[in-house]
Amino acid sequence: MRMEGNRTLREKVYRYLRRELANGNLAPGSYIDQNEICERLNISRAPMRDALIQLEAERFVRIFPRRGVLIRKLTLKEIRSSYQIAGALESSVVSCEFEKLTPAHVREMERLNEKLRVDLESENYDAYYENNLAFHRVYMELSDNDHLKNILTLIIQRLYDFPRMQYNKPWERINLHEHRRFTDAIRAGNREAAVSIIRNEHWSFDHHREYLMAVYGLNEGS
Repeated sequence: MRMEGNRTLREKVYRYLRRELANGNLAPGSYIDQNEICERLNISRAPMRDALIQLEAERFVRIFPRRGVLIRKLTLKEIRSSYQIAGALESSVVSCEFEKLTPAHVREMERLNEKLRVDLESENYDAYYENNLAFHRVYMELSDNDHLKNILTLIIQRLYDFPRMQYNKPWERINLHEHRRFTDAIRAGNREAAVSIIRNEHWSFDHHREYLMAVYGLNEGS
């Protein structure tokens, strides 16, 4: 595999590593074999280094000088903090942009939620993942705060794509029910209820603790 151009190389190496992380081929808790990857991709160490620096900034890996690059594990504390931040960011967008939500937005979210239900029951989890992101983008794209959206994107990628999480049907049915109640609140013009559902239910670690602990294989000492 031949790659050319420093920036293009870094981006391609980064995307390759992200795919390997999502697929579970690079496992949390292990070290990255940089020599093997450089040989496989036919690249020098420079674009590999640059891609790893970006992954460290996004908290996917930790670089230890002269020791190697460790793939970080998600901890209980990190998951709890990520849910708190995601809930605060998404609910702030819902609150600030509520007046921009139209019946067309509600219909699109309802359409996506129905697709999610079909994806879940047919166990088409790749489609489920993408349609879930699309559901949230319907209202998140109403915000012009790109910095907020970039932070939220990294949090969601870290939670759900590292590796691609194993889905739990009973839990996902709860999430889809929350989606429906959220769209019902928007249709009714109830800003307070819509904000509360996103912040205090959908993105509440404590509200989903039992399922989160099981899905991520955590215990209280994690």
